Amino acid sequence: MDFKKNYETVFILNPVLSEDQMKDAATKFSTYLRDNGAEILNEENWGLQKLAYPIGHKSTGFYYLIEFEADTQLIKNFEIEYRRDERVMRFLTVMLNKHALEYSERRRKGEFKKNKKETKEESAA
Repeated sequence: MDFKKNYETVFILNPVLSEDQMKDAATKFSTYLRDNGAEILNEENWGLQKLAYPIGHKSTGFYYLIEFEADTQLIKNFEIEYRRDERVMRFLTVMLNKHALEYSERRRKGEFKKNKKETKEESAA
């Protein structure tokens, strides 16, 4: 039996999708993970963002992040689901080490946003 590890996956959806279509695609991948024994720890919709470089003549895309805990066997099949879905322009799934887990937890709590606000206030003074 395989033990569970922590993963983070980010995928970029085609910008021509409507908001509902984008949410349906994100729900599809979350549901796939849950149905196959993964535990979803966090989901974030980063919205429409400019791409670093054009993909298929498109310069923007809907970014979505899912943090989850799953068996390593699930990842290969999960990425096949990304490849089969024509709405997905790019995706990346990484296993998180203890430092990445700590960073991720701090980011979810908003610690880095507070630090940015404090830095801006200090520089303005």
